Amino acid sequence: MSKIVLDDANLKKAMRHLARADADFARVLKEVGHPVRREMPTGFGGLMRSIVGQQVSVHAARSIWLRLEAAVPSMEPAEFLAQDDEQLRAVGLSGAKVRYGRSLATDVVEGRIDFTALDDLDDAAAIAMLTQAKGIGPWTAEIYLMFAHGRPDIMPGLDLGLVVAAQHLKRLRKRPDAKRLLKIAEAWRPWRSAAALLLWHYRRSMPDWGPKPLKEDIKVGKTAK
Repeated sequence: MSKIVLDDANLKKAMRHLARADADFARVLKEVGHPVRREMPTGFGGLMRSIVGQQVSVHAARSIWLRLEAAVPSMEPAEFLAQDDEQLRAVGLSGAKVRYGRSLATDVVEGRIDFTALDDLDDAAAIAMLTQAKGIGPWTAEIYLMFAHGRPDIMPGLDLGLVVAAQHLKRLRKRPDAKRLLKIAEAWRPWRSAAALLLWHYRRSMPDWGPKPLKEDIKVGKTAK
């Protein structure tokens, strides 16, 4: 598999490629400029942060995460498992998220999810490994691989923000479903992750962007299994 990582230098390279490959991207880059690369922690902490963010606003997720970090400073699976449900609920985790966190931590401790092996797997195999855990669906796994490991060629087809942006980008009468979005994105290989960053950046420039669309994007994008 490719060892190319979507770092800052490659993001610039990807933007040049996308502008050449797609005239609509060339137009958007002139309108809104380049996106900023995103990062998140690797390992259990990175995925746990994604679980915390499911179905809540960005502000609420940050508050819960800070309390969870205070309760579990190492953010290691074993320390997470040492907390009882009452302690985890006290930081703001729902009952479902407590279960998801315990499932993920157990999978890591017992070796079903091996973060050290992820970089040797292709995207499909890496997603399959991560989605063994309850609460880690394809979207969460894709976002983790993009932002924590810098995978360069992932397109999260279930993300509502990307769907809306792609509809406007391509001037489509209807929002594309995940299958159609992935078909459109074939032209953006091998930099589909960069294309996703640009689409999110473009989405945030649209006149209707505000608290309500943001909340909807989070709910759709971060739906657990």
